[in-house]
Amino acid sequence: MKDVQRQTPEHPLYINKVGVKGLKYPIVVLDKARKDQHTVASLNIYVDLPREFKGTHMSRFIEVLNEYRQEIHIKKFEHILEEIKKSLGASSAHLEISFPYFIEKKAPVTGAAGLMEYRCKLIGTVGENKDFRVGVKVPVQTLCPCSKEISDNGAHNQRGIVSVVVRYNSFFWIEDLIAIVEECASSPVYPILKRPDEKYVTEYAYDHPMFVEDVVREVASRLDKRKEFSWYSVEAENFESIHNHNVYAYIESTHNEGK
Repeated sequence: MKDVQRQTPEHPLYINKVGVKGLKYPIVVLDKARKDQHTVASLNIYVDLPREFKGTHMSRFIEVLNEYRQEIHIKKFEHILEEIKKSLGASSAHLEISFPYFIEKKAPVTGAAGLMEYRCKLIGTVGENKDFRVGVKVPVQTLCPCSKEISDNGAHNQRGIVSVVVRYNSFFWIEDLIAIVEECASSPVYPILKRPDEKYVTEYAYDHPMFVEDVVREVASRLDKRKEFSWYSVEAENFESIHNHNVYAYIESTHNEGK
């Protein structure tokens, strides 16, 4: 049959990225506690397209994905991208995978267990240069140091989201990256809290007040000490409880600084 995609286009211009976007697909990722975890991902998959070709073969993206969907994790990420590049006859390939990841989390006093959701992503490129990143979004609680200082009774606190993206030199567990973030806030967020747990969390946060600026600096300081990471960005957004706005902070490392 005639290969229309390989015909010469009317306007022979090089295209940087062409592919499929927003594809929902069941995948299996590594789980530190249970070996693996089944989840549903949203994927964007692209390759570059030479100027002499009218289009790319979209079905081949799905064929490669189907081959590896039982083992989507950072150990296989580069290999999957190389297969996409090879299958499409491209000089570069790009893959973005976003998925919910669940960790069983116990309340600090009663031990009541529930599943906590974290939004994760894998981002990779192979071509003239290679780039692999992992991102996590971690819910946290912060208590305002200024409010605690000036108030006779209590202090305002709020839930926030800390978003971390890292470039990595070696394998690491997503769970460990999440733990780093949770340790840098006034308190972690839990799926289930009984009254003794609420008392503990409230008092713990009061004893660990953190500005949004404190959170990103503390996370960055800890990531600087981890040899697995060659670069990182950290951003925190607090959903303010007494203001009609959110507060935000962002910090980014210098490539390979201190590594």
